[in-house]
Amino acid sequence: MTIIFVALGLGLMAALSASAPAKESMKLRNAQVENLNFASLEGWKDDDHTAAFGAYLKSCSAILNGTKAMRAARPVYGALFKVCERAIAAGKLDREQARIFFEDNFNPVRLAPPGQTEGFYTGYYETEVIGSRHPSDEFNVPIYTAPASTVKNKKSKVFADLDRTKIEDGALAGKNLEICWVRNPIDLFFAQIQGSTRVKLDNGSLLRLNYIASNGQPYTPVGKFLIDRGIISKEDMSMDRIRDWMQANPNEGKELRRKNRSFVFFRETGLAEHDECIGAQGIPLTAGRSLAVDKKIHVYGTPIWIDADLPIMSETPDTKFRRLLVAQDTGSAIIGPARADIYFGSGEEIGRVAGRIKQNGKFVMLVPRSVAVKGSIDIPIPKPRPKDIVADARP
Repeated sequence: MTIIFVALGLGLMAALSASAPAKESMKLRNAQVENLNFASLEGWKDDDHTAAFGAYLKSCSAILNGTKAMRAARPVYGALFKVCERAIAAGKLDREQARIFFEDNFNPVRLAPPGQTEGFYTGYYETEVIGSRHPSDEFNVPIYTAPASTVKNKKSKVFADLDRTKIEDGALAGKNLEICWVRNPIDLFFAQIQGSTRVKLDNGSLLRLNYIASNGQPYTPVGKFLIDRGIISKEDMSMDRIRDWMQANPNEGKELRRKNRSFVFFRETGLAEHDECIGAQGIPLTAGRSLAVDKKIHVYGTPIWIDADLPIMSETPDTKFRRLLVAQDTGSAIIGPARADIYFGSGEEIGRVAGRIKQNGKFVMLVPRSVAVKGSIDIPIPKPRPKDIVADARP
């Protein structure tokens, strides 16, 4: 196998070969790259590739509706466009046919941060909260949308001087930005971290909300402060532990929330109860098959193979999670070539599972065969150590 260190930024160039058709060359910043073959992917043939293909087709609908300018700006997008044309033409495939489709159209390439052997995974989900369209003593925490000018102009400075503290103290009150109100700021805080929520209104109806914008302030994982103070150990850190501590310590919990200056705004989606939430690619996510990635590195619609031991059935990471997912979402805390967030669905129990995911694992990107991954420096991926360097898992 050829191991290469890929430097510079994400870029693509045409590479001509006398003996093979022209290929585009893909370069990633600060990533170790190992070219593999599908036979080397443990569990590959056992996966439900029909389910993966279904999620992939959703991405293809968005890719095929993209503009020529998008394909020209990011040639990998253009390569995916051509594969998607073949996927749509293929129609409905069984498990074996779907597996062969991926093998015929992609090459597996393993990614890892420099000096490490694996990627790092967390989980996310769609929260559920109780709320009302009207403020009251019970429902007094507003969920805000963002002004249209801010959404249309990503460089808008409307919220440049507004952090979480100022907004929670009422800086946006009375500006007709309230969508609804919920019972407590903890519910809002965790809905903002996840990026979507189901609001069960007091009139019996359901309101579906999705991320639309943020105040532009940096995201800070608040779990770090609880670990540094010795309140929760790094090994025991989870979303549930943070929530429990905030509920038991409301005043300190308020100050902890405000250490994260980032504040997320929502929009109404009009989704039905049975629909999954919408990801950054603009399509409904698929529980267990959709992945949030670093959008500065990866292109939405890229299939990614995961091989990790996760704490799904219990709090012990003993569930073999070997399956093909599709990059369809992103998040402010998802940074790096082999960093990803697995979408698990919605609901309280699902939230407990997603909240305890913080594991290393193999991260294998499927690259269209028309794209060659190349780098400038050959170095070996280091041998596994007793305890790998673990990325920051703090919520």
